[in-house]
Amino acid sequence: MLDRNRQHQIAGPGHGQALSADLYYDGAQNYNPYGRDSSEQDEGFNPLKLLFYAVQYRWLILMMVAGGLVAGVVVTMMQTPKYRATAQLEVLVPSAKVFQDIEVVSETGDMRAFQTAREKLKSRALAQRVVFQLGLSEKPDFLFPTPDFSPSNIFYRAFGISKSPSVEEKTPEEREEIAIGRVLGDLKVTLVPDTSLLSIAFADQKPKYASDVANQVAQSFIDQRLDQTSETSDLARQFIQEQVLQVKQKLQKSEEELVAYAKDAGITITGEEKSLIGSNIETLNTALATAIQERLDAGRMVDQIDKGRAASLGPVLESEGLQKITEKLSDLTSQYQQKLGILKPGFPEMQQLQAQIKELQRLYDNGVLTITDSLRQRYQEAQNKEADLKTKLAEMETQQVIFNDKNIKYTILKREVDSNRSQYDNLIAKLNEVGVSSELKTQSAAIVDFATLPNRPYSPLLTINLAIALFFSMALSASIIYIIELLNNTFTNPEQIEKELGLALLGILPLVDDRELIASIADQKSGLSEAYRSLRTSLQFSGAEGAPRSLLVTSSEPSEGKSTTSFKLGQDFAALGARVLIVDGDLRKPNLHRLFGLDNTIGLSNLLTNTVRKEDLASIFRATKYPNVTVLTSGTIPPNPADLLSSPKMALIITNLGKRFDLVIIDAPPVVGLSDAPILSRLAEGTLMVISTNQVTRKSAKTALKRLRSAGANVVGAAMSKFAVNKFDYNYAYKYMNYQYYDYGTPKIEGKVDDGADQPAYAKSPAFRRLVRRIRSSVGGFVDRAKSIS
Repeated sequence: MLDRNRQHQIAGPGHGQALSADLYYDGAQNYNPYGRDSSEQDEGFNPLKLLFYAVQYRWLILMMVAGGLVAGVVVTMMQTPKYRATAQLEVLVPSAKVFQDIEVVSETGDMRAFQTAREKLKSRALAQRVVFQLGLSEKPDFLFPTPDFSPSNIFYRAFGISKSPSVEEKTPEEREEIAIGRVLGDLKVTLVPDTSLLSIAFADQKPKYASDVANQVAQSFIDQRLDQTSETSDLARQFIQEQVLQVKQKLQKSEEELVAYAKDAGITITGEEKSLIGSNIETLNTALATAIQERLDAGRMVDQIDKGRAASLGPVLESEGLQKITEKLSDLTSQYQQKLGILKPGFPEMQQLQAQIKELQRLYDNGVLTITDSLRQRYQEAQNKEADLKTKLAEMETQQVIFNDKNIKYTILKREVDSNRSQYDNLIAKLNEVGVSSELKTQSAAIVDFATLPNRPYSPLLTINLAIALFFSMALSASIIYIIELLNNTFTNPEQIEKELGLALLGILPLVDDRELIASIADQKSGLSEAYRSLRTSLQFSGAEGAPRSLLVTSSEPSEGKSTTSFKLGQDFAALGARVLIVDGDLRKPNLHRLFGLDNTIGLSNLLTNTVRKEDLASIFRATKYPNVTVLTSGTIPPNPADLLSSPKMALIITNLGKRFDLVIIDAPPVVGLSDAPILSRLAEGTLMVISTNQVTRKSAKTALKRLRSAGANVVGAAMSKFAVNKFDYNYAYKYMNYQYYDYGTPKIEGKVDDGADQPAYAKSPAFRRLVRRIRSSVGGFVDRAKSIS
């Protein structure tokens, strides 16, 4: 017996009273999901989820990747191999120099020169020159190459078949246009960073054309620049020669006019292009300055003489004769002074010395007088010379004034001659420079590296194409998986039931193959039986007083496993000693009698319509082979099931049955589309919703739950059926539910099952059936979403 008083009581916090079933769920915000830690509810980005999706859709990803790789190989085969050759050209730009203080700072190269050279290399005129130099307009394999991308390339590359149009089909002008277009289209010119080098690359299906065109483009650029420079030099030389003739004539005429005027005016020009009068004045000024200096020097000496200092003058002191006289005089005076101490002045020897001293003194005085007279004479001559020079200079200055009046026109004529001569000299120098530069032909560019013959194509590259194909196939796989998950509006894991419906998840029922379902239910040690026992335990704790005395089992849609759940729960509760009655409340498509192996001739519908005899009332409630399990089948299918179920008699029957049995389990029809389940849910103490994995849409389940609650049903929770616990991603999160756990120490179920011999080979696979169900659910979810949007 299922004694309610023996059920565990769950005390409320601080009050000691039993908690009601509503405490298992307190709104969408405060509800702690069944079987989950609160710390796991709002989990952010989880890399393992990506791994789970990859494992879940591994076959789709593998097929997409394989298809992408095959597509990459096919695309590579459809592309024509192309070869690329590269030549390097150096652009020679003269660098300007600027003097700052003492340092010389080099100015960086002008980038505009490099850009100009790059654009000229890509110009049509240069391409036309290349076509002419290489004769490309006459080569069919260059004019009409194999298509770069075409399905026919597979056969061309496999069998070496190629066909080119005939050259004669096109006019010379058309062939030239085609060749120029090909050169411009496949030519690539780039500037090597931080250098003055230009990289010239040309791609073609023929390696020789690739190298020849690249080298010819570089050479033609140099030749074009030289031709342009030579042409410019010729034009400049012709222009300068004309200017030289004109300036030469003007110079001759101006010189003739200058000479004629100088002759008429009597103007004489020295070798230094100065007038004779000007030269004389310059000479007189120099002589006058010298004469004045001489007069001043002589005047200073005469002034010393007048002051009696003639003996101290330089000419006197420098005279050799006077110096000798002075020495002798000093010697005699010294002897006289020495002998004066011995002899008297009157002594003859002393008188003789006195006579010699007087004679020498007289000679000395006469010498000094002669020198002073000569100095006075020089001073007088200097004065006369200065006066004469001043007089002559005054005369020349008068002549200079007259000459200046005549020199005005002479200066004008001379300036014109000088101007013409300067122009003539400059033009002659320019003419010589132009001639030399035209002969030298200075290059403005030089080839650094010639393009070599490529030995392998640069395109297509199988590795690159495969990498691109792999990337796009992975991206397409991710997009498809995202769309599938977006359209899959079904329940795929237990958290979705708790989050979307706000119901306590009382049990998770694993997916079992249809052929093994009966054996799994019969085997009490199977994983499915263990899951149902776990569901039974959850139901025992679903209310304050234990399990409800009447339990309605329903689902949103058909084929979700509600009848099997009713069947198995009845057995499990009966195994605890409770008297269990299972009522088949589906009066439209009953199924419970098949599970128990009973007939359905009489049942609930007969009881409601009073079509059963009084003596047959006891036989309506049928005992089964399972102890303590009684079944009330649906009976004859009536035309008005909803009316019968909503009648007062149905409520009375349920009430009376609840008094006779410990537990009444009602197998109700699906909720969506029918009113039977909401009607019956009002009569039952508790309602259990069975929700199948990857089958029922979330909208359908929400609608069913809303209808049940609107009818006043007490929905105690939900059971998730057909859950694939052996899948890798689910097995990771719900490892406590895997088959290895349920079947621990249990041999594999053996028994006679349907081998499916009458089914196709692909239909025997459970994976195939799961795929079909997923496709159906995805399409159904998409339709439901479209309807909701509309």
